[in-house]
Amino acid sequence: MIKPAMVRMFRLTRLNRFTSIASKVFVILAVFVLGLAFGNGWLRVSFWSVSARSDNAALPTQLDYSSVTQVYDALKQNYDGRLSVTQLLNGLKAGLAESTKDPYTQYFTAAQAQDFMNELNNSYSGIGVDLGKDANGNLIIISPISGFPAYKAGLQAQDIIATINGQSTSGMSLDEASNAIRGPQNSQVTLGIVRHESQTLSFTITRESIHLPSVESKIMPGNIGYIKISTFADDTSQLIAQVAEQFRQASAKGVVLDLRSNPGGLVDAAINVSSLWLPSGKVVVHEKGTIGNVTYTATGNDILNGTPTVVLINEGSASASEITAAALHDNGAAWIIGVKSFGKGVVQQPFSFSDGSELKVTVASWYRPNGQNINKVGITPDQVIPDGSIAANSDPQLSAASTYLMSR
Repeated sequence: MIKPAMVRMFRLTRLNRFTSIASKVFVILAVFVLGLAFGNGWLRVSFWSVSARSDNAALPTQLDYSSVTQVYDALKQNYDGRLSVTQLLNGLKAGLAESTKDPYTQYFTAAQAQDFMNELNNSYSGIGVDLGKDANGNLIIISPISGFPAYKAGLQAQDIIATINGQSTSGMSLDEASNAIRGPQNSQVTLGIVRHESQTLSFTITRESIHLPSVESKIMPGNIGYIKISTFADDTSQLIAQVAEQFRQASAKGVVLDLRSNPGGLVDAAINVSSLWLPSGKVVVHEKGTIGNVTYTATGNDILNGTPTVVLINEGSASASEITAAALHDNGAAWIIGVKSFGKGVVQQPFSFSDGSELKVTVASWYRPNGQNINKVGITPDQVIPDGSIAANSDPQLSAASTYLMSR
């Protein structure tokens, strides 16, 4: 069983796909080279640990590589370009991950893994936006991260990024798009945006060094505490516990927990945040998958238990945000205001290899305390209120939360 701290809800920002003819062939070649890699002991044994509950137990112990060998020979003899063993091995591993057709199962080279960890630690140079793909394969914004260039410029969740610096994103992988959008601090990137299927917009945004504070707080009029969690990071549990104690000492009339445009993070942080409202033993989330069935419950540090609470969500609220919102709602600890959340309810287990590369594998799905699957469903608010206008500095969702709490 995976410890909560090892279960991460990874952002949709790094996924290798193959778009050129050569790289597509690499996917086919992948299985062949994997056999070489395993035979030479280049991969850790942990990679091959498969749960007895896996649906893939019927797969053969070894694959028949004969057809792949034919493709390899044809490629080696005829490809008009230079190939390297490293290139082929990376194509192999990424191709195996992509063969699952699961956008969350991903292979990272050592460099990509380091970039990914930097992002998880909220440190990179860019515009502060989380990327994904919609059902039609369009590059979309899952959420602009509050307080950073993309958010300030007015980019919105579900915006389609049609071009990056004039280059079409059709067929572009998340990895390629992320690299194109990021760049040196103070440089600029221009995004062509399609909004609501018909509105065409252009945004030129100056990149900044991104270091996200995971928790922000304040006391609003009426002695209502406000907590904004931008991402569920390593420091979230400690920071929000401090804020909760401050609100308790201030005898806050109510609390607004703002999870809008929060793409997720660490599941143990979501459990600890939920535990500030829920008594020990209350269900936070059910996890079901190849790792078995596990129920995570509140830890007992319920400083805010009984405090009237509103959770704010929007289309950019995903994974850990959805777990927290559902946990508080289904246990009767909070009222939800906003619009339907993203719907990312699967967990990835990381496998790290000796060369610094990593594989993230989807191993389970999350279910709300009420038993409903979160994935591709999302969280529907109790009170549906559309997002306000950043340009007009309006926030009807926060206003509605304040009104609700003042009436308690």
